[in-house]
Amino acid sequence: MSSNELKSITKALRKIHKTLERATPEKAPKAKLDGADGFVWHTEPSPHLSPVKQINRVDLSLLKGIDRNRDMVLENTRRFANGFPANNALLWGARGMGKSSLVKAVHASINKERAENVTPLKLIEISREDIESLPVLMNILRDREERCILFCDDLSFDSGENAYKSLKAVLDGGIEGRPDNVLFYATSNRRHLMPRTMIENESSTAINPGESVQEKVSLSDRFGLWIGFHNCSQDDYLAMVNGYVAEYDIKVDADELRASALEWAMTRGSRSGRVAWQYIQDLAGEKGVILR
Repeated sequence: MSSNELKSITKALRKIHKTLERATPEKAPKAKLDGADGFVWHTEPSPHLSPVKQINRVDLSLLKGIDRNRDMVLENTRRFANGFPANNALLWGARGMGKSSLVKAVHASINKERAENVTPLKLIEISREDIESLPVLMNILRDREERCILFCDDLSFDSGENAYKSLKAVLDGGIEGRPDNVLFYATSNRRHLMPRTMIENESSTAINPGESVQEKVSLSDRFGLWIGFHNCSQDDYLAMVNGYVAEYDIKVDADELRASALEWAMTRGSRSGRVAWQYIQDLAGEKGVILR
C-alpha cells in the first residue's frame, strides 16, 4: 500500500471520527441540587445549574390586589409539591402587577409549610434565550427525587423565532413527555406569548390562514392555567403602599403618605405593584430607613 493511499485512508477515518462525535449526544451533567432552594440554568460555557444563596423576593402577604391569582398559583404549587397532578401555568397581563414576584413568593411559602425533614421544592430560572436548551435541562432533572419548578420570566417570541416549537414539544408533546417531578411556570405581557401582528402577518400570507393562527396560539394552550393580571385600582395601589410601610416600619403621616403616593403614580403614568415598590424605595431613602 502506497504512502498516498495511507494518507487518503487516514483522512477518511478522521472525517468519520468527527462525524460520529457530532452525532453522539453529550452526556448530561449531573445536577447538584443540595445547598440551595433556587438555581439559575446556564448554557455557557457548558450546561450547568448555578445555586442562588438568597432569592430576590417579597413576602406573599405583601402582594395586594391579586388574591384570586395568588390562591390559584398557591394551590397548584401545593398540589405539585405534595406529589399530586398539577398544571403548567402562564401568568400574563399588565406589567408590574406582581407576576414574577408571585411565583417566587409562592415558592417560599410552600417551602415554609413543608416539614424540616422533607426535601424543599426547587425553583430553577431559565432565561428566554435558553429555551431551546429545555430538553437538556429536563433530561438532567428527570430522574431526580427533588420536585422542581422551572421558571421563565418575561417569556415571549418575536417574528422569525422558532424556539417556541421546542417549548411546545417539551410542555405537552414528545414521546418522553414532561417529567413528573418538573412543572413549568412562565410570565409574559402577552396572552399568546407572541405579538398579535406576528400572528396576523403569518395568517395573511399562509395558504390556509386558520392553520397558521392555530400553530401560533397552540403554544399557550400547553399551559393548563392561564392567570391574567390587570391594571390595579387606586385602592389596591394604596393598599400595596400601606402594606410596605407597615412591613418596614416607615414613620410617615397617613395623609402625607396618600398624597405623595398618588402624586408618584401620576408622574409615572400608571399604578402597579412595581410603581408602589419604587415609591417605597424613594420614601425609605427620604426617611432614612433601610429596606431588608
